[in-house]
Amino acid sequence: MFPILLLMFITVPIIEIALFIQVGGVLGLWPTVALILLTAFVGASLVRSQGIQTLLSVQQRLQQGELPAQQIVEGVMLAVAGVLLLTPGFMTDAMGMAVLLPWPRVWLAQQIMSRVKVANFQSGFNHQQGPFGQDPFQQDPRNNQQGGSTFEGEYERKHDDQDRLN
Repeated sequence: MFPILLLMFITVPIIEIALFIQVGGVLGLWPTVALILLTAFVGASLVRSQGIQTLLSVQQRLQQGELPAQQIVEGVMLAVAGVLLLTPGFMTDAMGMAVLLPWPRVWLAQQIMSRVKVANFQSGFNHQQGPFGQDPFQQDPRNNQQGGSTFEGEYERKHDDQDRLN
């Protein structure tokens, strides 16, 4: 994983700089800067609207009693798209826009979900056994006392007004 991240942190800026030089040579400095700012603003507004739609979809699925796993993955992908769109560069903008479009995002979310194993935590919570393989109602095996129902503590007896009258 580390070599892949290292390669990305080296190659992505090199590609972005090369694209800046190429686009700047064709359009000029200020139109290139304006284009970068325009994609950041448009991308941020699109991420916001798509994020609100995804949030509403999550709430609707939860109200129906369904697990909104795909919508949650899509929400994370929208956050990644927002970071890509706010990062200055044409390649990152293109990648962010691709994730922002609904059809590629749904397909990519399905691909991610098919590769992720979801553990069923409810299987460990039955009445016989807890999540750590022991009966939760059984006495603690580290407690070697006989009876096991001794509580240590301090108490103070306080009298009510009614107790004082008697």
